[in-house]
Amino acid sequence: MYTTGWFTDPSCTEFPVFTPSALIVKYGDPANVTCVVCQKDCSGDSFGLEHAVGKVTQNGTTMIWTVDRLTEWDPFVMCYYNNDAGDPCTHILDITIYQPPESVSISFVNHTGMMFENQQYTLQCSVQNVAPVQSLTVTFYRGNTALGHLQSRSEKKKPVNETFTLNITPSREGDGAQYWCEAKLELGPAGSQRPPVVTSEKLPAIVHYGPELKEPPNPDVITITEGDTLHLNCSSVGNPSPSYTWTLPTNSPSYSGSVLTIKSVGFEHEGQYICTVSNPIGTVTKEFNIDVQGECCQILPGKRVTEDQSQYYFTN
Repeated sequence: MYTTGWFTDPSCTEFPVFTPSALIVKYGDPANVTCVVCQKDCSGDSFGLEHAVGKVTQNGTTMIWTVDRLTEWDPFVMCYYNNDAGDPCTHILDITIYQPPESVSISFVNHTGMMFENQQYTLQCSVQNVAPVQSLTVTFYRGNTALGHLQSRSEKKKPVNETFTLNITPSREGDGAQYWCEAKLELGPAGSQRPPVVTSEKLPAIVHYGPELKEPPNPDVITITEGDTLHLNCSSVGNPSPSYTWTLPTNSPSYSGSVLTIKSVGFEHEGQYICTVSNPIGTVTKEFNIDVQGECCQILPGKRVTEDQSQYYFTN
């Protein structure tokens, strides 16, 4: 194992200089770099460029290394010269060979099907055949919202398969959202201006949660005038969709709508109305207390007042 950079020696007044200073090359691509061995402190023929692959051309103290297809995962390129004291002054080129992920997939760990609100689940992002994994950043998303960024602790330079996990606790706001992950190679300033990015498929989430009233209960008594129309709204949200059961103050048939409508209110409609909203996850209730007040009416001569029987209407 070798270390990139300069081998410092107190007798070296200067060191070889590579241009560019570091190479980031996709596996299998061509590469080249120029090394100026020294400016003033080298003499004779005691300099050169060591390399494991590729070829070198020389122009004075300038060395040019080229390779048509770089297929070594840990290539060695070192530029050097011996100074007047006979001490070596060296510079080992920093080379990163990368390979974008072959594929990226997302799944839940030990879970399939629906999820329940406020329960914990584990997302898993699997990245295949990527290098170097230490430069990889994996981001989990719900829709367009980033949930977390993870990195590998591995220092392997050759392609590997890596799995990343993230715990989530879904809420009702996440019902219908899509989870996915993104694998990005962060290659630094010497790398491509657009880092290689591969994304997974979208994983839809169905979150089950108990009923929630769209309007909060009103503890006050609802006062209405005899003959007016009464609307009692018990609309709720939930997944699965909730069902409705009403308890009425009169011996009326049972109803199952979210909104109860009485076309013409009479005194017999006074009392407490209880709406029970249920689904397999939970149950909530909403109470309405109704007070009916009379209205003074003028009966015209020759007219007969008939009682208009009130009717209940329920809508979902």
